[in-house]
Amino acid sequence: MLTRLTRPRALALCALPVLALFGTAAFAPLPFTLAEPGVTANVLGEDRGKPVITITGAPTRPTEGQLRMTTIVATGPKADVGLGDVIDGWFRTDRAVMPRDAVYPSGGSEKEIEQHNLDDMRQSQNVAVDAALDYLDRKPGSLRVSVDLGDIGGPSAGLFLALGIIDKLDGDGSGGDLTGGRSIAGTGTISADGKVGAVGGVSMKTQAAHRDGASVFLVPKAECREAQAERPAGLRIVPVTTLKGAVDSLRSLERGGKVPGC
Repeated sequence: MLTRLTRPRALALCALPVLALFGTAAFAPLPFTLAEPGVTANVLGEDRGKPVITITGAPTRPTEGQLRMTTIVATGPKADVGLGDVIDGWFRTDRAVMPRDAVYPSGGSEKEIEQHNLDDMRQSQNVAVDAALDYLDRKPGSLRVSVDLGDIGGPSAGLFLALGIIDKLDGDGSGGDLTGGRSIAGTGTISADGKVGAVGGVSMKTQAAHRDGASVFLVPKAECREAQAERPAGLRIVPVTTLKGAVDSLRSLERGGKVPGC
């Protein structure tokens, strides 16, 4: 999930003699995007005064704890990112330098990219519903689920939307909360059959999670190394590959059992 910084911050790096070697390249825009930790949203609660997940046609249960989807904030696709910005980003833990094509693979104008990301979010919501109902062995169409995350776009909230639906309908399956009362954060796409896919900006998302009070971060297993690289102290990283695996890990956390690590 990402939103955009309006422009890269101007940085004074003239004190670093190495930049002289690059000459005018220091002033030329480069094909990179700068990313920072973005907002997080508890999918079990409300976002801007509206429930994130609304379920009708089936009884739901009150929940405690939080399931926080995470985002990054990135410079826009047309923003000029110079060499100074890139070097500064490499030496900071609160900012990441990412290939522009990795953040904006669809290309196009800012308006087109924004619409593409919103379309991705809607598709992700639909797939998350299918994955959650499949996990719970409920037939599609047996209830109605609507999701409202405002103008946040992209597919990487899929895992947490599916977990939120499961928690609201079934909890941990034994009368308790899937979160165990904790603040759990994370990221990951989801497929209808429950496979968790990789996303971008994981190191920035771990920082957003820690800033907003999470103690556990679920991450696609393929991105364990990135999540661990700049892991804030006190944040436990738990790798997942499937929706079932994510649920099993949360149940184990609640019961003090063994939980996979990176």
